[in-house]
This record gives sequence, C-alpha cells and structure tokens, in this order.
Amino acid sequence: MLLAFSGHRFLIEDALRREVEKHGLNHRDITRLSPEEITLDAVLPHLQSSLFGPSGVILDFEGIKNPKEVIEVCGKSDAVVVIIDPAAPATRIKSYEKLGQHFPLPSPAKTGDIAGWTMARAKLHKLPLEKDAAFWLAEVFQTDLASIESELYKLTLIAEGKVGLDLVRRTVNLNPPGDSFQMLGAATAGNTRAALSQLDRLMASGEDPFKLLGAVVWQYSLVAKCVALRKEQPGIQENEAAQKLGAKPFPTKKALEVARKLNETKIRLHLERIMEADFAMKRGVDPSSTLERLMVQLSLN
Repeated sequence: MLLAFSGHRFLIEDALRREVEKHGLNHRDITRLSPEEITLDAVLPHLQSSLFGPSGVILDFEGIKNPKEVIEVCGKSDAVVVIIDPAAPATRIKSYEKLGQHFPLPSPAKTGDIAGWTMARAKLHKLPLEKDAAFWLAEVFQTDLASIESELYKLTLIAEGKVGLDLVRRTVNLNPPGDSFQMLGAATAGNTRAALSQLDRLMASGEDPFKLLGAVVWQYSLVAKCVALRKEQPGIQENEAAQKLGAKPFPTKKALEVARKLNETKIRLHLERIMEADFAMKRGVDPSSTLERLMVQLSLN
C-alpha cells in the first residue's frame, strides 16, 4: 500500500500519523529513511512481510530528482509505504495516484485562510479561540503552521473560558510583521499612527529601506492603475482587474482596497511625494526618516 503526501510539511506529518494508524501501525515505530539514505537496495528489506503484523517504511523524497524505480517497486509491495514529497512534480503525482493514494496538502497562503485553519485546529483542541485572536496568530506566524500549533497547545494549558486577543498576545509575546500594503492603506485613509506602526514593524524585521521604497513604488504604480480602472468601472473586482492589468489577483485586491480611498488628483500628489522620497534617499538623506516623512505626507494629503 503506497501512501504519498505532498504540500506543507507540517500538514503532511499531521495527516501521515492518522493514515498510518488506519493501517495498524504507529508512525514512531516505522523506519524512516532520509533522502540521502534512499536507494533501491536500502528500501527493499523494509518491504518484506513481517511475522508480527504489517510492515512499513517512511521515505522522505524531498530534494530527490528521479526515484522512479523506487516508486514502482513500492507500489507493488504489500507493505505500508509512506512517501513524503512536499514539492512533488505532476509526473510523480500521477504515479502515486496510479499505484496507491496521493494526499495533496497545500499550505493556506492568505491570512484569512490561515486564520480559518487556526480556528479549525483550535476546535480540534477544544480551545474556544475567538476569531480576532486567530487572525492575529495568522498575521504573526503566517505559514509557520507548526508554531501556531505550538501556541494553541500552550493556550490549552493556561486558558479558562474563551480565548481572546489579549490573552493570546500576552502568551505569544510577539508582534506581527509589517505589511507594506496595510501601511499604504492606512496612510491613504489618513491613519498616520497605523501607517507609522506598520513601517516600524517592517524596519524592525530587518527590511532594507531602499527595497521597501522600491516595493512602495511598485505597489503604488499598481494602485494608480486601479484608480484609473475604477474611474471607468467603479464596481470592478480583483479577478477582472488582475486580468486587465496582467497582475496576480492577491496584490490587485490589496491595490484596489487602497485605490478606493483615492482619486486622480490625490494619486498624482502621492506619486510626487513618493518620487521626492526616492530622490532624497538617493541623495543620502536618512532612509528611515525619509520613509517616516513619506507616510505622514501620504496620510495628510
């Protein structure tokens, strides 16, 4: 029986334990071979029948380029063969589906999706986690699902009753990383404090000021195009806008959110302020002060 898993490593390990148990095995008792150890000769002894119950082996294919021969032999075996292949190409997935079972486990990528996954995991732990706390955990850890799981486990040991944002913040004691689109959104909404807070987080995380300004230039050019699109089609949504602009839906959605707070006059003024900041940094003016001044200017104009 061949069981192949692809996608996010944490999700793979979590699903692997459950599937192996269905076949009467404990994942801790099964031999696990690393990519460096996997050869046909090394795998064959683990495919032999056992007198003491079902036999099995876990093969970690991460980084292996062509394990075709090993896959074919494993697919013909009665042993429980578990294959971990996070970035499995389409050709290997077809082989897994033909010879056994394939479990695709992609990582949730957007903050909302990660928050949804966090809520589901909290429910599994019987932890009454509130929605804003789940979103905060998603912002802090993003796709580091193992860390989110660790924090949820910690909360099950100390929480009494509903688990809100304040308790989660005190327990985790971390700040979410900055988001340059949120920074621009706050600035264009006139929320200077929130814009500067996002900027502080970005700088504290080691973001290079010149790269950050480059990201602002790119993002604002997309915002400007969205302003123009909204002038023609006020109700345009991200998928249609992304198609027209030749951009990906997610950044287009973010750009549209910023564009809704702007008009042609404001966008021109903001682009001038961004150009001034770019020239100032290239002349040697302190980058951090320049970015702070830019966020204040964008929020006041």
